[in-house]
Amino acid sequence: MKLLMAGLILAAKLFASTDYYSVPPADAPELAARGPYDVGVRTIQLVHARQVDIVHFDKATGKAPLYDRPLTVEVWYPAQIPAGTKIETVYKMPWPGGVTIGGSATVDIPDKALRDAAPLTGKTFPLVIVSHGYPGSRYFLSYLTANLASKGYVVAAIDHTDSVFDAQRDFSSTLINRSRDQLFTIDSIAELAAKPDDFLHGLVDASNTAVVGYSMGGYGALTTAGAGYSDKSMLMNLVPGGYLKPLAASSDEFKKRDLSRLKAIVAIAPWGEQPPFSAWDAAGLAGIKVPSLFIAGDHDDVADYTNGIRPAYEEAVHSERCLLVYENARHNTGGNPPPHMDLPFPMTQAFDEPAWRKDRIASINQHFITAFLDLYLKGDQSKATYLHVQPEKSNDGRWPVPPQTPDRGAFSSGKDDKGNLFWKGFQRRDAVGLEMSCQASQ
Repeated sequence: MKLLMAGLILAAKLFASTDYYSVPPADAPELAARGPYDVGVRTIQLVHARQVDIVHFDKATGKAPLYDRPLTVEVWYPAQIPAGTKIETVYKMPWPGGVTIGGSATVDIPDKALRDAAPLTGKTFPLVIVSHGYPGSRYFLSYLTANLASKGYVVAAIDHTDSVFDAQRDFSSTLINRSRDQLFTIDSIAELAAKPDDFLHGLVDASNTAVVGYSMGGYGALTTAGAGYSDKSMLMNLVPGGYLKPLAASSDEFKKRDLSRLKAIVAIAPWGEQPPFSAWDAAGLAGIKVPSLFIAGDHDDVADYTNGIRPAYEEAVHSERCLLVYENARHNTGGNPPPHMDLPFPMTQAFDEPAWRKDRIASINQHFITAFLDLYLKGDQSKATYLHVQPEKSNDGRWPVPPQTPDRGAFSSGKDDKGNLFWKGFQRRDAVGLEMSCQASQ
């Protein structure tokens, strides 16, 4: 009885950590755990001058005015925090749809990060850009942003103007701006890091960058990585005045973009390739030359796994790439778990999955994205075996339990001395409902 109580108390302590989405629960795979660094967080404001204001397109003239496009960006980074300081921040995220719930227009998301903490000195870290869906928020993937920062990354999440939860405007703005916002943020952080008086100076190496995009963020990430849009895509008609054509694969402007800072992308449930939109053709997707990790649910009914996400993965033939699939999951494989409160059913559609625990999805994403970024941004070759798992379908894995042997929660090494295969980094019985395939670039 005492042993049982001790186990329950320990379990309670472990699961209490899930109050912070960036701190994974006890059943998380190995690489999901937070890293060795304390985390600071700051908000910066960027302005992309002289951009097309497609929202105010004038049908009479067939033209759109130019404007200075504002972007609010949240930056998480390794920090030096005095011992004894409580490391906590509460983000105020607008509710999806800009609604009011419980008398508040925002939801509190607590996190293990300290607002405006002093950055760590003496080390420089790779840059990760995080791009939300339509609509979304820079806080919507906070389970990932602070988690990655604790492992030695500077992570910048963009509030995409016209595409945030409480200020959603015409879809055409998202179509033409998503990739441009991502590239502009990379360039802007590089410029800030070059200024001796900026907190990013000496902290971040923007020449070693990855983009993580969810849904429309994934749409942008594919184009940021070199997938120019098809001239025949329906998207060309959804953006008036021909303003999407500079991002077509056939465009000289698109071909001249400087992508030298980009080293990898993660596309979570990327929108756009599904009919009737067909954003890219095979030649356009072949323009992706950097390594890529695709993550999707095989029942995604928004970005369409079968006719959209899977073909995009298959046709990115010049990218060294992997595809992680959640069996029986739909489109919500990228954002935070739901807040710890009762929500009306329509609101759960923005957060939850019908067949999966969302904190489970979050921790698996943390695990695989960490392996991917460590491999391609830090050159840690030991992480390749966490991606190239066997067998491809996790349900086919074998890790027999000897009779009367207690399970201590050890992580699989991938293959035992008897030839049994089980996904590396997962606990016994926990690698289920997943598929992983990887392909070399051609």
